[in-house]
Amino acid sequence: MQFSQYSAYDGIGLAELVRQKEVTPRELKKAALEGIAKVNPKLNAIVHVLSEQADKEIDSGLPDGPFKGVPFLIKEIVLHASGVPSSMGSRLADGINFPYDSELMARFRKAGLVTVGTTTTPEFGYNATTESLLYGATRNPWNPAHSPGGSSGGSGAAVAAGIVPFAHANDGGGSIRIPASCNGLVGLKPTRGRVPTGPDYSEPLNGLGIEFALTRSVRDAAALLDAVAGPDTGCYTWAESPKRPFSDEISSPPQRLRIAWTAKPASGVRVDQECLDVLYETVKLCEELGHEMIEAAPEIDNDLHMLATLRIWAANVTNWINGVARALNRTPSEQNLESAILACYQFGQTITATEFLEALDIQNMVSRSVGRFFTEYDVLLSPTTARPPLPLGELNANALGIDAKQWTEQIFTYAPFTNLFNTTGQPAISLPLGESSGGLPIGMQFAGRFADEATLLRLAAQLEQARPWKDKRPLVHVTGQE
Repeated sequence: MQFSQYSAYDGIGLAELVRQKEVTPRELKKAALEGIAKVNPKLNAIVHVLSEQADKEIDSGLPDGPFKGVPFLIKEIVLHASGVPSSMGSRLADGINFPYDSELMARFRKAGLVTVGTTTTPEFGYNATTESLLYGATRNPWNPAHSPGGSSGGSGAAVAAGIVPFAHANDGGGSIRIPASCNGLVGLKPTRGRVPTGPDYSEPLNGLGIEFALTRSVRDAAALLDAVAGPDTGCYTWAESPKRPFSDEISSPPQRLRIAWTAKPASGVRVDQECLDVLYETVKLCEELGHEMIEAAPEIDNDLHMLATLRIWAANVTNWINGVARALNRTPSEQNLESAILACYQFGQTITATEFLEALDIQNMVSRSVGRFFTEYDVLLSPTTARPPLPLGELNANALGIDAKQWTEQIFTYAPFTNLFNTTGQPAISLPLGESSGGLPIGMQFAGRFADEATLLRLAAQLEQARPWKDKRPLVHVTGQE
């Protein structure tokens, strides 16, 4: 199968070719591996190539799921696959290996996906770029001097470059939506409790962390969510089930929506003019599509919110590091942890139980305030990030002298709009609706009411039809010339 054919299809399209016996899963796997060989030296997005494991999956008989035979990549943190290394982007965790699939991995397999590799992440996922000392910098396929975002930057770069139609990703502060914005992709962060995180986690990051994927098309996002959503055995909490499949929702446009929009982060961070220009164009487009657009935003105490975020992230990073250190009999130090993560680890050890519970109380207060806002509006529109994709090296997790508070502020200065919806648990999606003067993608974030992915997906499908992005190709792509 030629790259020009392979990369022209989304996941649903490739699965249909398999069903019609126009192509075999092995041919698709071969195309994906050839794509890795062609573009990964330029991008550094793939950690492990799983050729033999993929062959075993195919030979054992793939489940007759909606994506039977479609090549797939998994990010090497939170989700894990039996026998596949999952180092979490850290020298401390390098070589860690789980002997069983997490529930979400099992559901990806049941959907018929063929896992062909793993993708890069920054150390313990705590960065808005993907540049670890363990693996080096992952590069943006639109401009390799720039970041593909984080923490799912490896998955984002691989999907944008045409290696696979979609890839696993997760989001604890923007880590699906930021790479979607940076790579010109669809990045849906589902509602808290929509996608299973067991058996190892009840609520990753105390509810901030959500599992899902980065896709090129809205219909893939809807169909994949249908395939993996729902509670798993013994889960801590789950989202209310949808009234009908998400794939059915996108078959008709949304009714007239009342959409709030804002150019002003709660932190007061300055937003780049090119991101604002795309925002204003998107407001105009939504008006042309018949929606009511009102400039408004929820009011929160940003200082308290960031304090809570810092404590929750630092406490969880500390817990992860201690768990890895015990499992591998290693001692956390500057020899195996980057400066910012070591600082978060050290700060996390000082947090008292009372301070941690105060952080959870703040999260509740913020969530209630935002929930009241969404009784008046169906959707909130904003830029996804405050700037176009950053030059590599700007968010340096190994900078000397940085402390945990400074590091957290740096991340959310670049991405000041995303973290709020990790706190509230509401669904949010980044869509590739613009680009910078230098040709770098700029995404717009749409957040919806709790458990209402349906409205977001209908709106996303409407915008995809009005401003198609499927034929746009980055500089580094499987179809490119050597």
